[in-house]
Amino acid sequence: MTAAAHDTILRDLARLRRVRDRIDRDYAQPLDVEALARGVHMSAGHLSRQFRLAYGESVYSYLMTRRIERAMALLRRGDLSVTEACFEVGCSSLGTFSTRFTELVGVAPSVYRRDHARAAEGMPSCIAKQVTRPIRNQEAPEKASA
Repeated sequence: MTAAAHDTILRDLARLRRVRDRIDRDYAQPLDVEALARGVHMSAGHLSRQFRLAYGESVYSYLMTRRIERAMALLRRGDLSVTEACFEVGCSSLGTFSTRFTELVGVAPSVYRRDHARAAEGMPSCIAKQVTRPIRNQEAPEKASA
């Protein structure tokens, strides 16, 4: 590999980290691949391909996972409805939010809110985040049939 190619790879990785950091920080804002790509001076296609190579999932999937993680925390608090949590984390479609939530968490958001309210109460936030993190890159495991 030439020095120039190596420098290009390192520059792209730094840009990808900036995109990931922006998603982590601004998940509740309207974000799309084109805007994220413009922010790091990449084409949307190049960003999409490189992000998937680096992180194993699409930009959209990463964004939705961040939103679902935050929604899980809001629903555990118990003071917001599912609809309020959906819009609070930046989703504009309750149907898409509910579908993605169910895929990642394994239960519908209303069931999660009912059954997991205060589940992480008293737990240090760093532990609660690990224990309650949604599954990535795969659907939630099937529940055993009775």
